[in-house]
Amino acid sequence: MTTRRTTALLLTRGAAAAAGIALLAGCAAGPASAATEAPGSSTADTTARATARTSAHPSARATADGDRADARTERADARVVRHLFTRAFPDPSSAPARRTAAHTVAPDAVTHAGGSGPAGLLAVFRADHHRVAGAHAVVAHLASDGDLVAVHWHLTADVRDERGGEAAVDLFRMADGRVVEHWALRQPVATGTPSSGNTNTMFSDLYRAPAGQRHPSEAQEERNRRLAVGAYDILFRDHDVSVLDRDFDPAYRQHNPVAPDGTAALRKLFGGGAQFPPQESVHSLADGDLVWTFSRPVGASADDPVTAADLFRVDGGKIREHWDVVPPSAG
Repeated sequence: MTTRRTTALLLTRGAAAAAGIALLAGCAAGPASAATEAPGSSTADTTARATARTSAHPSARATADGDRADARTERADARVVRHLFTRAFPDPSSAPARRTAAHTVAPDAVTHAGGSGPAGLLAVFRADHHRVAGAHAVVAHLASDGDLVAVHWHLTADVRDERGGEAAVDLFRMADGRVVEHWALRQPVATGTPSSGNTNTMFSDLYRAPAGQRHPSEAQEERNRRLAVGAYDILFRDHDVSVLDRDFDPAYRQHNPVAPDGTAALRKLFGGGAQFPPQESVHSLADGDLVWTFSRPVGASADDPVTAADLFRVDGGKIREHWDVVPPSAG
């Protein structure tokens, strides 16, 4: 149930982070939020990654992050989050925003950016407005899977311009129709043309599936999730670039502003002697042809921050497109 391009008003839209290069995720440190690892969400041991790819990587466990087969609840949860953005974000200090948050956010909900309950989540939205005066929330992608709902959106004062403001991803854990946990990641949108030459925006959809292709089934979504999470961990946890040949379209479309399209840049980065701390996915969801991963350094505690959110478009058993939000270094 992936949703694209809506704005929080009624949601419709007619220099890379200075902390360093983040080509897929985890290459730049500096989180803006903390995460508690879900039971069972750790990836499998390294013997699985050495196995030739079958229909899915075994390194992503199907049992993590809720019941992934309950489509009705997933749709209902997505409506709750969409309502929260539509009614609470435009003016998070208003009475309508407080009523909406009280209805959609549990009193004891954990907001990893700080605070708790409805007030904690509204404080995140108020901080967004403080950083970007006249802010709107323009949603690029919204997904629901298991007990998670994720939103990839543009925090901007000008809904016509994708070249300013901030790129944002919010992750919500739901229970009984209400938000019980919330993570928020923000990254300044790069301005100008980066040295990579990548002029793709951080929000556009560029890959086009073959004509007549059907929407992925629940089973296919789960296969896509396993593939993308496995590929992420093999590359960023194990630093094994052979996964680029197996699981990536060589010409995949890249929305990270410091990396050009295709796998050559990633292969060059990892083969060039750069040292990146191992990073692994700790939460993931799949909806339609998109897979979302949320990661942090290997060995981090459950209280340590989530350092990146990545979205992968998977089609025909290959990763075809990629977006990410990597908060800049906290200094």
